[in-house]
Amino acid sequence: MPIASNDIRINSRVRIGRPGKLFLIGGPCVIESRDLTFRLARRLKSISASLGVPFIFKASFDKANRSSIHSFRGPGLDEGLRILAEVKAELGVPVLSDVHETSQVERAAAVLDVIQIPAFLCRQTDLLLAAAGTHKPINIKKGQFLSPDDMRNAVEKIESRGNRKIILTERGTMFGYNNLVVDMRSIPIMKKWGYPVAIDASHSVQRPGGLGTASGGDREFIRVLAQAAVGAGADGLFIEVHDDPKKALSDKDNALEIKELKGLLKTLLRLKRAL
Repeated sequence: MPIASNDIRINSRVRIGRPGKLFLIGGPCVIESRDLTFRLARRLKSISASLGVPFIFKASFDKANRSSIHSFRGPGLDEGLRILAEVKAELGVPVLSDVHETSQVERAAAVLDVIQIPAFLCRQTDLLLAAAGTHKPINIKKGQFLSPDDMRNAVEKIESRGNRKIILTERGTMFGYNNLVVDMRSIPIMKKWGYPVAIDASHSVQRPGGLGTASGGDREFIRVLAQAAVGAGADGLFIEVHDDPKKALSDKDNALEIKELKGLLKTLLRLKRAL
């Protein structure tokens, strides 16, 4: 199997995976409202532009894997894609969201610049093939139940449709109950297939189901894991941010407060340049 190029064009303005360049996938866990989505997208665009960091805005239209039936899931496919289309048009930034069913893929692809496969679904062959068939860039989150080597199977499913625009994202591995650990060896292991690898520094500090009806998290370790992953060779940072994490409707304990992002990115860029 030939090795694919590490350089992926997201749209006419954004390319990721170039040697020595760090890219950012960032945004709120879920679309809570149009106002919050635009507020965060504007700030993220400004921060990334000021540092010369290629940026993709991320927000989920539906969180289909919430712990509890009572948890907020988002506005759904129709309203969520409408808001993301407006962000894309008005702010000029590429947008990413996750799909959970094959029936969502075609409609999502009409709006999204990058289609994301959630970690829990990274082995779902039909979903991977449907997403790959759009020939959009695909971000595959590594399942918490997989070794990094196992992700080669997910890559081959996307490649089987002639799609080599693949991003792989490390987000931790289950370590007993309600805990995750990141094995930094996964970064160079997944990079050997020739595709950009990102660290999901926010979900990697999650404590899945740790609050009983919701997941907990340890956001104080986001910076540590991000620095370690860039040191291990990560090409990009995936991070969920909020302007008031304590009030976030999803993943409040592992979202970074947006005012901390610029300082973190500056540190990561210095580390990337040093390497």
